[in-house]
Amino acid sequence: MDRKTTGILLTGGSALLCGCPGLFLCLFGGLSAAGAGTYDLGTDVGQISSGAGIALLCLGILLTLIPLGVGYFSLRNRPAAVASTAPDEPLPPPR
Repeated sequence: MDRKTTGILLTGGSALLCGCPGLFLCLFGGLSAAGAGTYDLGTDVGQISSGAGIALLCLGILLTLIPLGVGYFSLRNRPAAVASTAPDEPLPPPR
């Protein structure tokens, strides 16, 4: 495989494994931080604290940034190697 195909596969995989959960965590964290996050565990019903919502929001943002970084670093055009412009003749002796 060439580099472009590998970069596309890595970007797609990281978007699936990190991007989608990151977006869902952003949504859930934003709702929890706004005060709309509740949970129901059998007989225990309560509200998720806004601090936990902010932490989930930050984690979601970090997870969402991973596929962007992978895509940028794997699919960018690298600059061509600069050829040496030095002449083939030897340098004159120092004075």
